[in-house]
Amino acid sequence: MTSRERVLKAINHEQPDRPPIFATLTPQAAKKLSDALNLPYEEPIDSLLSSRISFTELLIKLGNDCVGIAACFPDNAPTIKLKDGTLVNEWGMKFVDTGLYSEFKEYPLASAQTVQDIKNYPFPDPFAPGRFDKAEQSIKKYKKDYAIVADLETSFFETSWYLTGLEKILIDLMMEEDYIFALLDKVLEINLEIGKKLIEMGADIIWAGDDFGSQNGMIMSPELWRSTFKPRIKIMFEEFRKVNPDIKIAWHSCGSILPIIPDFIEIGLDILNPLQPLATGMDPEFLKNTYGKDLVLFGGIDIQNLLPNGTSEEIKKEVRRRIQIFGKGGGYINAPAHNIQDDTPIKNIFTYFEESKKL
Repeated sequence: MTSRERVLKAINHEQPDRPPIFATLTPQAAKKLSDALNLPYEEPIDSLLSSRISFTELLIKLGNDCVGIAACFPDNAPTIKLKDGTLVNEWGMKFVDTGLYSEFKEYPLASAQTVQDIKNYPFPDPFAPGRFDKAEQSIKKYKKDYAIVADLETSFFETSWYLTGLEKILIDLMMEEDYIFALLDKVLEINLEIGKKLIEMGADIIWAGDDFGSQNGMIMSPELWRSTFKPRIKIMFEEFRKVNPDIKIAWHSCGSILPIIPDFIEIGLDILNPLQPLATGMDPEFLKNTYGKDLVLFGGIDIQNLLPNGTSEEIKKEVRRRIQIFGKGGGYINAPAHNIQDDTPIKNIFTYFEESKKL
């Protein structure tokens, strides 16, 4: 069975020879693996969440069955470094590279108060020259043999708080400040155009997402989510299916989001990610038994403790257990619950892939 056939069976709730794999890596983990395998290191692709579309050849060699694509920063707007070392991307977000992840230094809309502030802001052009060049190249090279997963990166909530700051956006949402809704709608408008273009280009799965959960529960009330976010996500899903009625839609939200999973099913979600194992209530048996008929489950391999700290036998045992639970009858994409981190020993990464590829 080819990688592409394996993924298409799984996302249609059919039993493949084994669950397909779609892991992602931090640049540091990718560098260590490239060195260990004597492969040239692939520089990360310049996009908002580059880890989901970078290191393709390395990940295929390790066992990935999917190839990620996304809208990249265009030719005329790469991330730039200022004299003081601050990085600035096309959204105007200012951040510093800490060596593993980037930390925000300044939120460009931290002082926004009115709808006019949003109207005056220079948002990116979704169709800027070069935006889709790398996606087009990847589709041409890989689609025959691999499933193409179009990553919408952060759909509208996270990108919005990258512009305002998280505390500000949560407080102003509670206060029902008009500018917040204008901001959410503007970011949604941009990402809708990007998502529709990636679907039109030939994606098999569109992977959208915003984090609504923490380790122990949601970061906002389910009522606030339902009044503010659910209607906008529903519009997104409807617009995607106007482009391709058969597109499979995945949603990423870290943390414990149990109260809103039925809402996602109601508005047409196909695939739920990342099934964070140590978040409250995200139990594999419960998720499979309760939602496995309605949702393809994507993720579920612990990166907080198992992969960085587990023995080879512990990793093998837990990977087998998760595959047996989530993969029964199809409907599972095997993946770590986030990027494999730099704190994960190389031997543990190899163990994860080797166990995952067993038929």
